[in-house]
Amino acid sequence: MKETQKLCLTRRRFLAMGGAGVLTSACSAWGSEPPLPKRVLFIAGRSSHAFGDHRHAAGCQYLASCLNGSPNIKAEVMADHWPVDSAVFDDVDTVVIYGDGGDGHIVRGHANILDELIERGVGLGFLHYALMPPTENMVPLFLNGIGGYYEPGWSVNPMWHANIKSLPKHPITRGVKPFAIQDEWYYHMRFVPGSKGVQPLLSVLPPAETLRRSDGPHSNNPDVRKEVLELAQPQHLAWAFERADGGRGFGFSGGHYHWNWGHNDVRTLMLNAIAWLAHVNIPSAGIPSETPTAKELLRWLGSPPADFDVSKIERMLNEWNTKTVPENSFPEPQSD
Repeated sequence: MKETQKLCLTRRRFLAMGGAGVLTSACSAWGSEPPLPKRVLFIAGRSSHAFGDHRHAAGCQYLASCLNGSPNIKAEVMADHWPVDSAVFDDVDTVVIYGDGGDGHIVRGHANILDELIERGVGLGFLHYALMPPTENMVPLFLNGIGGYYEPGWSVNPMWHANIKSLPKHPITRGVKPFAIQDEWYYHMRFVPGSKGVQPLLSVLPPAETLRRSDGPHSNNPDVRKEVLELAQPQHLAWAFERADGGRGFGFSGGHYHWNWGHNDVRTLMLNAIAWLAHVNIPSAGIPSETPTAKELLRWLGSPPADFDVSKIERMLNEWNTKTVPENSFPEPQSD
């Protein structure tokens, strides 16, 4: 495996410089090989739910466009299907998977590839519903790769307005201020024993109304009621994971709404996390990106329904990014 990785990296450097002659010239100028951008690969599952909800490819394409504004990151997106040619993984530094989970998970049938990525120390991130493994057999892979996962019958998926009042000191939280936003924030996740290597990033005690639904595989259960309602234990909505071999993982339970990437703090947290997975140095103000307009976010979604009110999205973006906490303004989502 080590020899294979070495060959892949050598090929990457050669192709990045355009050939042997160019490589020799460049090395002379630098005194050694110039640093290459870290390569980030997004794998997006198919879209589902209503317009603007679970639009995984659109979210990946938008986040990739933000990351490609950094000179030390090269991001690309594989949308709606698993890569046909496994060579796409040869020289990747980080893989981010954003899509539906369970039976419809895009990683289903590809455990061998993910095992190889983890063994090579490739950074691995799972966003929103992708945190739920497709089969019980893949649970150890999620624990090894990102340190946690969504377990039906234990974890829950309410729609609620999470008020993040403080953040821990970590490279991923650089430039991120406390914020409040509505999303389908999953919580009561399963983590590795003792949470070894896990650093919670977004933690909050969910309000009691998030557990008013009857018991079910995603809605409620006795264990989560005890932890939240009786013991008042804060729940972790996003976390970083450092593997024993130096590889890194990241889990983010939000991401139901495409519009939420327009929130400056949510977006900065995500861009920082992906950069951190790839071992990119994160500046004190975080990975920079421009605040998008509603029309710019729409660009990645395609044509909206005839009755879509873009002004409503614009007002939310203005409220979020002027630090005015918005009211809950989205309808109940379809259940995951």
